[in-house]
Amino acid sequence: MIEELKDDAKERMEKTLEALGHSMNKIRTGRAHPSILESVTMSYYGSATPLSQVANISVLDARTLAVTPWEKNLVPDIEKAIMKSDLGLNPATAGEVIRIPMPALTEETRKGFIRHARQEAENSRVSIRNIRRDVLSDFKELLKDKDITEDEDRRAHDDVQKLTDRFIGVVDEALAVKEKDLMEI
Repeated sequence: MIEELKDDAKERMEKTLEALGHSMNKIRTGRAHPSILESVTMSYYGSATPLSQVANISVLDARTLAVTPWEKNLVPDIEKAIMKSDLGLNPATAGEVIRIPMPALTEETRKGFIRHARQEAENSRVSIRNIRRDVLSDFKELLKDKDITEDEDRRAHDDVQKLTDRFIGVVDEALAVKEKDLMEI
């Protein structure tokens, strides 16, 4: 019973890290990377489809992405989808290839992105702590119902705390890496 609860907590914390990774990828660093366009979707035969499923996204140079659609007639739709996204990118079409130059980041925008990254990291930390709180309350219920002993409860508390500390450390590392990327010129 205790192991199942700990495994569930670990699984939920891993999902929190995965969500953090997705949100950190949306924060651009001034360098071109295909993951920046992961959140962009477009209407393709009536359904919202991720850009990566209708086009090839590649890096031309450090500051330029190239989007090559599988079908020629999708070029204007892809261009509109990129402009409508909240990424602040302005695509330029050259025949079948859409080039997306990454604007240079000013000091002010860098600081704004760092604030955003810190907020995302804090939200992840809060989520991880909430998972810990839920599991610890489950342990208290088990102890109250006399399904586990006090020693087992104490050991389980320690294990969950170590797990929480480990995942919060990973969040802090991810934030440090993103901050370093954002401060590079």
